[in-house]
Amino acid sequence: MSPTATTAPERPMPDTDERPVTLSGRDAYRDELTRLAAFDDTIVCLEADLGGKGHPFQAAHPERFFNLGIAEGAMVDMAAGLAAGGHKPFVSTFAPFAALRAAESLKLTLGYLAAGVTVVAPYAGVSGAWFGTTHHCLEDLAILRSVPGVTIAAPYGDAEMRAVVREAVRSGRPHYIRTGRNATYESLPMHGAELPLVNWEFSAADPGAVCLVSVGEEGTRLALAARRTVPGTSHAHLVYLDHENLTPAAAELARHHSRFVVVEEHRGQGGIAEALALLLPECLVTSVSAGRGWPSQGGDHEEVMAALGLDLPAVLDALDRAAD
Repeated sequence: MSPTATTAPERPMPDTDERPVTLSGRDAYRDELTRLAAFDDTIVCLEADLGGKGHPFQAAHPERFFNLGIAEGAMVDMAAGLAAGGHKPFVSTFAPFAALRAAESLKLTLGYLAAGVTVVAPYAGVSGAWFGTTHHCLEDLAILRSVPGVTIAAPYGDAEMRAVVREAVRSGRPHYIRTGRNATYESLPMHGAELPLVNWEFSAADPGAVCLVSVGEEGTRLALAARRTVPGTSHAHLVYLDHENLTPAAAELARHHSRFVVVEEHRGQGGIAEALALLLPECLVTSVSAGRGWPSQGGDHEEVMAALGLDLPAVLDALDRAAD
């Protein structure tokens, strides 16, 4: 592989994939990138010792797969050089190590240099659960949203992840893609191959009604559970969370409703509820998010979320308060 290769792919890249939904977000990313790399030889894949045996990209394109070990900053710096040489690097490591340990490299590579590097960060939020605080990441949206020029996405389900990966390949823009660990979800229905700024899973006719706004995998899971409990509640789902995408999304939300309950697996400080509150000063924005504590006991993903005040009762309580 030449470090200065810029040859355009000769075969047309597929737009959609009709295979059944079976994969978690991180596995859907690996599968989709492997598939796209067969049509674009500028795509390269870098992992920080997370590849394991049987990584599909490594099996299909071993000359374009690099395992950098636990050297996250160096991995992002290497990706910047590959991007400068005409490649499309995709790098992946746990969210706490990407957004926190490699924060300076992300700022310089994705922000200052505007390099066409995509960072895919599994184990976001507290999806690491029993691995403890070192493997939790409730601060990444605050950090990445403060870096201008980075497209930030938190897809829900297999189809959304694949669509985000395709767009990252197509656009060549710096991306940060947030996902969980092993949970599998069926994406909300999409019209066409492109994701809307706001996906209205359900919109009530009453503009005075409270609208749920879901962010990411667990925020969307909880919002859908709340919708089943309180039928008729409006629900708007957001995938793209950076300022450039969230600004027009906020305007669209305000054309339909004026009271919102935002559900996200992130701290309230620097989260999407806080961003929407700044963008929509005339609206009521209520946050259902992780609290300010540090989980000190183990448990599965939902148990750790509940310990932080992020569960279905908290969403239903926020809906009641916003409706008063």
